[in-house]
Amino acid sequence: MTEAIINLDTVNPIEFFGINNSKFDILKRKFPLLKILARGTQIKLTGQPEVVAIAQNKIEQVIKYLERNGHLSDNYFGRILGEDETRETPSVEDAVNNDILVFGPNGKVIRAKTPNQKLMAATSDKNDITFAIGPAGTGKTYTAVALAVRALKNKAVRKIILTRPAVEAGESLGFLPGDLKEKIDPYLRPLYDALDDMLPSDKLNYYMANRIIEIAPLAYMRGRTLDNAFIILDEAQNATDLQLKMFLTRIGASAKAMITGDLTQVDLPKNQRSGLEKACRILKHIDGIGQIELDESDVVRHKLVKHIIKAYEKEHIIENKPHSIAEEKKVTH
Repeated sequence: MTEAIINLDTVNPIEFFGINNSKFDILKRKFPLLKILARGTQIKLTGQPEVVAIAQNKIEQVIKYLERNGHLSDNYFGRILGEDETRETPSVEDAVNNDILVFGPNGKVIRAKTPNQKLMAATSDKNDITFAIGPAGTGKTYTAVALAVRALKNKAVRKIILTRPAVEAGESLGFLPGDLKEKIDPYLRPLYDALDDMLPSDKLNYYMANRIIEIAPLAYMRGRTLDNAFIILDEAQNATDLQLKMFLTRIGASAKAMITGDLTQVDLPKNQRSGLEKACRILKHIDGIGQIELDESDVVRHKLVKHIIKAYEKEHIIENKPHSIAEEKKVTH
């Protein structure tokens, strides 16, 4: 006979044991030859060495899943323990070897769905700063948020900071009702929506309340040193040259940053130029800074979005095509 003690210090014991010990009962049914005792945040296993080793390995898989996800259904708890060998939901080990970025609430799997999204994840893994440029619908923001949540769950960073320039697509925040937060929150909604997909509501509320996850306009970054964090600058095409330089020089020694943007959708006033194109151009050869371009093949929205993007790109080329001399004379006359 042998004994093993497993600590649950890194997860919520209620999530592990389940309501009314529902998951703990599943564990005991799976390993009937073991004596399994729960004491506070510890589990004690007693039995034959080989059975104890198997149970310990399975429990550690559950703990890893909970560290990543924060929540685990009774059904998937049983699947990890091996009650259903034909499970469709990937295990924690699967996430290391394929395109899974993070597990969302109730076992939802968040994946990099296209080759460029996978390349975006790989580029971020290898670099401290990554530029991800591409049109709407290519999953830039969603993938970036998933990478940030993964880093937080893996304890690679202590916090997540999500920011956007406070520039509106043809609208004015000043005419919206409410205080500053109420005016800005709708503009930051895509970031909230992505987080809702990846974290249980109670965990997300906890992170927000304790500033483990911050969502704020770009102007709020001035004067700060952003360290031990995964920082995302979204809609970076709406940042001016000075704003982008300010953001990039805020990044601390132990931070990781992702800058996403669409150079075809600049909402700045006509007398202001986007700083994103310049930043990509002058920084692309610096070691530790990576760049990835997404295109219409990465669009994961409605199938018509790809055709819409192509149509606008074609029109953009036509509009910016140099006029012939004859055409210029017609215009001047």
